[in-house]
Amino acid sequence: MIRYVAVARQARPRILAYFLVVETQKMELSVRYQSTVICQLLEAVSRRRFAATVAAHDGDRYDKAFGSWDHLVALIFVQLGGISSLREAETLWNAQAAAHYHLGTGPISRSTLSDANRRRAPEIFAETFAQLTALASRSLRQAGTEVMRLIDATPIPLTSLSQWARWNGRTRGLKAHVVYDPVADRPVHLEITPSTTNDVLVGRAQPIEPGAIYVFDKAYVDYDWWHRLDQARCTFVTRPKSNVTLELIKNRRLSKTASAAGIVSDSIVALASEQRKRLPIKLRRIQLRRDDGTVLSLISNDLRRPAATLAGFYRQRWQIELLFRWVKQHLKIRKFLGNSENAIRLQILAALIAYLLLRLAASQTRSKLKPIRFADLVRTQIFARKSIQSIDKPNQIQSAIPKIKPPQLDFNFA
Repeated sequence: MIRYVAVARQARPRILAYFLVVETQKMELSVRYQSTVICQLLEAVSRRRFAATVAAHDGDRYDKAFGSWDHLVALIFVQLGGISSLREAETLWNAQAAAHYHLGTGPISRSTLSDANRRRAPEIFAETFAQLTALASRSLRQAGTEVMRLIDATPIPLTSLSQWARWNGRTRGLKAHVVYDPVADRPVHLEITPSTTNDVLVGRAQPIEPGAIYVFDKAYVDYDWWHRLDQARCTFVTRPKSNVTLELIKNRRLSKTASAAGIVSDSIVALASEQRKRLPIKLRRIQLRRDDGTVLSLISNDLRRPAATLAGFYRQRWQIELLFRWVKQHLKIRKFLGNSENAIRLQILAALIAYLLLRLAASQTRSKLKPIRFADLVRTQIFARKSIQSIDKPNQIQSAIPKIKPPQLDFNFA
């Protein structure tokens, strides 16, 4: 709306210009809308693809009033907000009723959330995780870098209340098997199994990416799988078991760079006669001295790269350990909202989905904050109506009335 004011002919253009600016700015202030932080994070999840996934698994057959999208948003809120109980989730979520509409959801009750945790198919969340990690692959990819995959597993200890959980001699609970991309800092694949499942059974079942570099520890010794990796032109770096027998073919001369990196020896070896039938290739054995003085042996099928480079590949395996530590300490997979296996699987999947959402948001906004500080800011401002780009900046209080000095009237008495 533009107001027309009858004033002296000489002053009319300036007065009209002033009211035009005032009314335009008032209209902008009245229609401007800023999404909440959690709403901006969830924009990475395609609602269309999520609905197709729900329909494929008939995910809303038990409770149509509290659908799969409501369930996903609630569990993401639990992860990002650091929620520890169903009662806390119900209270804090329902206190933010003004933010529910734009999230496409509504209020929750702890009994409804508990029932959904017990009954809803975890495959819905698993496929959502796979779709997000594919999106992260495109968003976080760095040109010119080699494809590296770190493979490891971490136990998820459970209390005695989860009587269905199996005991493997050390831990009662589940195990999360992760394939991790250290360059893009993202999990590529996640599989949740009982704690009694052998790591190598899950590792060798993963699809092989030709030409990639695979790094794993000695829990993944399977010579047939190693042979398939070699045939796919992949490089693998791992540790041999203590009882493996290797035949020396020749020793390689150490360079100054290798010696400076702590390399003790570099040699070409092969497996003993019986084992060689399963892995009929030459191998590289590299021994390096740790900071504590112990000697670590590495095995690789790469005969070309410098020994220091291969040792550096194995040192990067520490990044997946940092991922496990970060997720366990800063997301909710130590204390669960239910004791059933289904509820715990859903919460683990939601934790990794929340991690991907944080990584995608930090990448898209080019945040220079450390991941832990970025997660802290999201937790404390999860329902704040501000851009994620300015999440570490103070809120700017805008005045409803623009500060514009009106023009003075000029009177002509001539």
